[in-house]
Amino acid sequence: MTFRPCAVVPCYNHGDTVAAVVDRLAAHGLDTLVVDDGSKASTALALAALAQRQPRVQVLRMARNSGKGTAVIAGLREAARRGFTHALQVDADGQHCIDDVPLFLEQGRSQPRAVVCGLPLYERDAPKSRRYGRYITHFWVWLETRSLAIGDSMCGFRLYPLAATLALANRTRLARGMSFDIDVVVRLAWEGLPIVNVPTRVTYPSGGISHFHMVRDNLRISATHARLVTEMLWRLVRPARREAHWSRIAERGSALGLAIVSAAWRLLGPRAARLAALPAVLWVFATGAEARRASRTYLGRLGEPASAWRVLAHMYTFAEACIDRFAAWQGQVSAASIDFHGEAEFLRLSAERRGALFIGSHLGNLEMVRALATLGGVAKITAVVYTEHSRRFTEALRRANPQFAENLLEVADFGPATAVQLKERIDRGEILVIVGDRTPAADNGRCTRALFLGQEARFPQGPMILAHVLECPVYLFFCLKHGARFALHLERFAERVVLPPREREAAIAHYVAQYAGRLESYCREAPLQWFNFYDFWHEPVGRN
Repeated sequence: MTFRPCAVVPCYNHGDTVAAVVDRLAAHGLDTLVVDDGSKASTALALAALAQRQPRVQVLRMARNSGKGTAVIAGLREAARRGFTHALQVDADGQHCIDDVPLFLEQGRSQPRAVVCGLPLYERDAPKSRRYGRYITHFWVWLETRSLAIGDSMCGFRLYPLAATLALANRTRLARGMSFDIDVVVRLAWEGLPIVNVPTRVTYPSGGISHFHMVRDNLRISATHARLVTEMLWRLVRPARREAHWSRIAERGSALGLAIVSAAWRLLGPRAARLAALPAVLWVFATGAEARRASRTYLGRLGEPASAWRVLAHMYTFAEACIDRFAAWQGQVSAASIDFHGEAEFLRLSAERRGALFIGSHLGNLEMVRALATLGGVAKITAVVYTEHSRRFTEALRRANPQFAENLLEVADFGPATAVQLKERIDRGEILVIVGDRTPAADNGRCTRALFLGQEARFPQGPMILAHVLECPVYLFFCLKHGARFALHLERFAERVVLPPREREAAIAHYVAQYAGRLESYCREAPLQWFNFYDFWHEPVGRN
């Protein structure tokens, strides 16, 4: 995963100190987003001058003062939108030791899933009420997390992994004010993110402005702890819901619904088929609680809005992709509507009749290249699939065009017998297409964890082991839809996948991480087109 950090500085009437903080951040090469949380005019003018003087500084202004938590989350969202992977939260009052920034970045680079938290080392100028009062919060946080992992939950000097933090913010209402720092770090610890504590000096400069109100904010912090303790107790007594493996989740939709959509497509065209699919999508949305949860989790990890409308759009995009498969196998997709990135390499493989392995995913329309090649007589492409989970849809495609099933090889796992059969096809110059983003249907299938959208997920080892056994060139293939056009992406993954006996697991992990990184990149390009509607990260995925 690429490590691309920036700094986020929430600012409320700190016009006299924020410039020095930002200048020192810029000296460490960090792009900085200053979130003006509805400050008075003098601070707004100071920030405008600062942005003009510092080319790597952007100011995001809130219409009114909404609280530190709201300002930080707004900054994190903007950072993710600009392509950053991590954000270093720094207070604008000058209390934090900016010289320690490299220590935070070093930890974030080596442990990209971790939340890197400042562990304050107080100097003599620190008020005793702050130094000793924090131990009350420490006790509650240690109780809430049932660990001592979080050294200090109140320090606002912290490096966040953006994908995981925004996924949390999209499905949980976090504290908006001063208790935000406590609320977010406890919940990220509940998510299973590692906590790394970096000792750092904290100073209280004379004349510094503090927006901490003793009575009001202590009451809010107490309310936050009450909520966290209640949720912690609920998590203890509530039985963990074990998600079903994707291969055991019943296929959604009925044969009648598919028949209606297929008939609408044949008689009236794609537009009518899309209208006919809408009632089916609404039914799946209304009855598919697990699919809704999974969609919300995935969209949240992308930093996308995870509203009910967005989840519904995600499901409807899947229905449209299914209709596009019908169109492709009926020869209704025009070559003029396709942008094929990597076409020269594909034609070279076809001309040389050289066997190759294409590793795809459940992103976009994997059937597109097989349909085009089969109907055009360009190459023989065999899809290696597990069809039991989508039997009805597979039968519908077979009825739409018998050629669909001619080069469809159904397997339950990638055992020795399957490998021999596939090797024979490669030696005959065929192209095999498999997916790399679903764990094996067999209970004993081997998996490797890789970072995907900010948190580790399980990916199958089978595709990499198969690529090693086949001893052929390996490519990644993705087909995305942009408006009325299709973008086919074929990119070389490896001339050979090599798994040295003594370093086999490490080599597999390396290849799986490469694949997960490319899949993540294309998911960000087309966020609604990844169609794994189940618990991909094997974790609680939020409310219905």
